[in-house]
Amino acid sequence: MPKLRRVSGQETIRAPERLGFARVRQRGSHVVLKKSTPGGDKGCVVPLHRELAIGTLRGILRQAGVTPDEFMEHL
Repeated sequence: MPKLRRVSGQETIRAPERLGFARVRQRGSHVVLKKSTPGGDKGCVVPLHRELAIGTLRGILRQAGVTPDEFMEHL
């Protein structure tokens, strides 16, 4: 498993968009991303901060059902 590095909110949004997620809405500095899958809808909320903490990034990836490997490949 690759080590996650600190990334910005914008960089974090780009990777899931490459994996098929789409921006659904934004309220303030938080963007909601969703993707329809055969098992149901997957979604996540990404804060638009300059730098996300590693724990926050792991939580976002867990919500989206994306592995750290997939995320790092699509950065």
